Amino acid sequence: MQVSITGRHLNVTDNIKAHVEEKLERCLGVFPRIENIRVILDLEARENISEIIIQGSNHIRVTAKERSENLYDAIDRSIEHAERQMRKERDKVQDHHK
Repeated sequence: MQVSITGRHLNVTDNIKAHVEEKLERCLGVFPRIENIRVILDLEARENISEIIIQGSNHIRVTAKERSENLYDAIDRSIEHAERQMRKERDKVQDHHK
């Protein structure tokens, strides 16, 4: 699983990178077919935006975008949103192959 973290209008520190990687390993580690994850962090008018784009095999693509005044809160909420979407996609695939 390749993880790329990009910052727009803000510097991505080592603490932020460690937080993102820890959350991704814990939440999305149960989905084995994830090929790469892009995390885009943005600062826009005193609002922090966290966008996560997950690409997996079988043309699965999930995008989650969250806004918050706290950057860590935006990251956590976007990862949870992406995890819910991945779980829904996995359930769809499993339901169709009965």
